[in-house]
Amino acid sequence: MIENRGYKHPEALVSTAWVADHLNDPGIRIVESNEDPLLYPSGHIPGAVEVDWTRDLNDQLRRDYLDRAGFESLMSRIGVTPETTIVFYGDRNNWWATYAFWVFQLFGHTNAKVMDGGRIKWEKEGRELTRDVPSYPATQYTAQERDDKTNRAFRNDVFAHLDAANPLIDVRSPQEYTGERLHMPEFPNEGALRGGHIPTAKSVPWATAINPDDGSFKTADELRGIYESGAGLSSNKEVVAYCRIGERSSHTWFVLKYLLGYPNVRNYDGSWTEWGNLVGAPIEK
Repeated sequence: MIENRGYKHPEALVSTAWVADHLNDPGIRIVESNEDPLLYPSGHIPGAVEVDWTRDLNDQLRRDYLDRAGFESLMSRIGVTPETTIVFYGDRNNWWATYAFWVFQLFGHTNAKVMDGGRIKWEKEGRELTRDVPSYPATQYTAQERDDKTNRAFRNDVFAHLDAANPLIDVRSPQEYTGERLHMPEFPNEGALRGGHIPTAKSVPWATAINPDDGSFKTADELRGIYESGAGLSSNKEVVAYCRIGERSSHTWFVLKYLLGYPNVRNYDGSWTEWGNLVGAPIEK
């Protein structure tokens, strides 16, 4: 039971069984966000809509997210209101689900949850998938202006973070952290000219937070052992997490903010594709 794992905000996480019991609840919208664009059309949770991280969440010209008008249009298209509970899930053990969850928080849609274990757990349990694409009546959605301060860090914020000697968490693979690789194993290089990590950053790969058999999150005690006993974090410090483009670090941001209850944790979405290309930025190997 999720409620028995000791999380600070267990309400931010729901089980696959909970989702199965709420498939026909009109106050809930299930959102699938994947790295692989072929997965949703091949089969998805009944009633789930697709929110694609590149097409729907990112500005198509600048390296940035959609603006307030774009977010309102997206929410209208998937048929939700500010009162709708949105449940995110996806492939890659919820990388893109937590990424979409994080972007939604920039616009203040706090009525949101993540399905524990994501797509892999749903499939392993043999639960229903469908190819039927749902259609919901459009809504009039009014969002707040995008908040780029509470949960998001820019490069200048990271420089200030370093000056203040606050902790950084690098959630990439160990080979990316050391500079041996410029990208994830089995993935192409995607833009960084230099390898290594931001000075003082501790290496805590994102996957240490999950159970590898089904992608579910570890207990709060296990997570505290990883991030506090292992990496020296504490909830009274401001924390910045980063990866390559911000998707894996959004997963760790979710763990720290919602499961362990850290009040001041931000995701540096520029991450290594920005830092590894910055002229004069300090790098360690």
